[in-house]
Amino acid sequence: MGVHTNDGGDRWPRRWTGRAGADHEARPVGTGLDDLIMRVARGDREAFEELYREIAGPVYGLVLRVLRDPQQAEEVAQEVLLEVWRTAARFDPSRAGAMAWVMTLAHRRAVDRVRSAQAARRREERALPPDPPFDQVTEQVQTRLETEQVRRCLTTLTDLQRQAITLAYYGGRTHREVATVLDVPIGTIKTRMRDGLIRMRDCLGVRR
Repeated sequence: MGVHTNDGGDRWPRRWTGRAGADHEARPVGTGLDDLIMRVARGDREAFEELYREIAGPVYGLVLRVLRDPQQAEEVAQEVLLEVWRTAARFDPSRAGAMAWVMTLAHRRAVDRVRSAQAARRREERALPPDPPFDQVTEQVQTRLETEQVRRCLTTLTDLQRQAITLAYYGGRTHREVATVLDVPIGTIKTRMRDGLIRMRDCLGVRR
């Protein structure tokens, strides 16, 4: 079994299959594991190798049940085994058995991963602008289409018709104000606007 040096300077046996070996006869849970962890606390790599073979499968199985993702479960199980190597000195056999202590670490790590993923998802959702209601989207699309169609139909009018209609309907001016701006008799403006609106109505497909 190789020894892995991590960024923190700890050295620990590196071996991961995701599950305990099928040909391995499991040690009865109890004082045997307690003794292994206490030896690991003293830096005994051989003891950790034995402990690894005993707990790797159960750790992976528990983490997988929480995360339901094999790849993430392997990552978290590795983190748990590393934590066991680093913190074995904290194990107190008078408070809990070795397997219970290890499974508590595994469950805590798995839950932390779930919460971290949920928090990241909430941050992403808050960063996105809220979707507008469907009716609002429909109205926006319809308005955009109508605007483009009106603009296209305006190009079919004469210059005077287009100017008069634009000033009246988009500029909010009265017929008299339009006549003053264009320096055209008001009667002519009314006639041109009437003819222009008829052409617009036909272009837009408005029923009479």
